[in-house]
Amino acid sequence: MNFAYVFKNEIIQKVGDYVENLTVLGCGTMGHSIALNAAWAGMDVTLQGIDEQNCETGWKSLVRKLNVLVDHGLFSGLEAQQIRDRITMAMSIEEAVKGATFVIEAVPENLELKKSLFTRLDALCGEHVILASNTSGLSPTSIASEIRLPERVVVTHFWNPAHLIPLVEVVRGENTNDDTVKRSFDLLNEMKKKPIEVKKELPGFIGNRLQYALFREAQYLLETGAASKEDIDAAVTYSIGRRLPVTGPLQSADLGGLDVFSSISDYLFSDLSSAEESLPVLKELVKKEKLGEKTGEGFYKWDEPFSEEIQLKREKELIRYLKEDLAADHVMGGQS
Repeated sequence: MNFAYVFKNEIIQKVGDYVENLTVLGCGTMGHSIALNAAWAGMDVTLQGIDEQNCETGWKSLVRKLNVLVDHGLFSGLEAQQIRDRITMAMSIEEAVKGATFVIEAVPENLELKKSLFTRLDALCGEHVILASNTSGLSPTSIASEIRLPERVVVTHFWNPAHLIPLVEVVRGENTNDDTVKRSFDLLNEMKKKPIEVKKELPGFIGNRLQYALFREAQYLLETGAASKEDIDAAVTYSIGRRLPVTGPLQSADLGGLDVFSSISDYLFSDLSSAEESLPVLKELVKKEKLGEKTGEGFYKWDEPFSEEIQLKREKELIRYLKEDLAADHVMGGQS
């Protein structure tokens, strides 16, 4: 793809009560997936990478995801081309945010990097432009601490893979105003996401606090030799993993009986892990740079066939859920 000849589509779209023009900063794992989601929902979007190589890599990843969606029958090859045509690539922040009304950054998870970027965006973008961070746990108040207009800063935390996982956590900073939150919800609804509002700024927000509570206990069970890593994972995928897509932890408790859940909580909580940092097995793996799939080994060995098998299996399952959601939306739309 010759990025020198890609031009910004001047058509902008009405989202809620506002006309939004979306820019996503960062071509990595999350950025290109967020841009794909927006284009799939019919929106024009600018996607920025740091250089031509970064743009090429992000574009290839985006096209691969599109091809998988075509293979699973979510849309045709022609529709995939139309989705690609809605995405404009840019290699400078100045070019990317020109004309933008809503900017989502998806750069690496480093507070100083994000603060520096938001200071730059604050100078480049007009007062009406929403500045959103895709951080998975950093404080929006801290990210906005050095800009003129912190009221227009918000977290929109997408989950990986962003084009398949519906949830987006909308997190207020101390100064975030209601209009910023409303415009964020309007945009995310237009992108066919399931936004939730995190009413209290806290580390890890909601999803990661729940996820890491489970991960801490999984580490503890492995550390104490209670079960193998395979059986610990199976205990989730073949039980609560099957149930949680329908009922979350609080609704599951209602169905199971709050007297039962209260009684179990009374005797079990004191025996659960209360570790305040990573446990030794995980620390040792990190020390040896066995970081998981990206280095070929972590808790498991990740050769290329195994990695491809697991990732395709996960993608297929997420697409199955997405198809069910789309079918349900179609039925509801037909009834309205």
